[in-house]
Amino acid sequence: MSEKAIEKTNVMRLLDAAKVTYQSHTYEPDATLSGEQIAGILGEEVEKVFKTLVTQAKSGQYYVFVIPVATELDLKKAAKACGEKAISMIRQKELLPLTGYVHGGCSPIGMKKPFPTYIDWTAEYYDTIFVSAGRVGCQIELAPADLIREAGCDIAELTTE
Repeated sequence: MSEKAIEKTNVMRLLDAAKVTYQSHTYEPDATLSGEQIAGILGEEVEKVFKTLVTQAKSGQYYVFVIPVATELDLKKAAKACGEKAISMIRQKELLPLTGYVHGGCSPIGMKKPFPTYIDWTAEYYDTIFVSAGRVGCQIELAPADLIREAGCDIAELTTE
């Protein structure tokens, strides 16, 4: 798909307004694709493609975690990173009303309201990483430092061994 044919998402508009350099990548929208499959479609290393997960702590606070697609969030490490006793994943039906995003299209940028956000420390290994552009079938590639700044991320060790 040519760059001109890509319809801008809210994430892209926010990055444009902040004058952040990024590249958009599209693929046939399919919410059943795994992150590893999306990395393959994009022709990218799976370690560079990140997913956005939303959790809730026992305190009631919501937290967002951005981790490589081929890994699992370690709930104990995540709770420790945000200073909570315990956290759990939110139910899929809660995602859209809470964030404004659907499953498979959740981005750490541009949620309905800002939540404390953490990114896995491995993001800093790469010049660029991929995250959802806020719509199934659309990813953005940008420098980790730009994502960290724009999403207000803290860096932490978040995944299982």
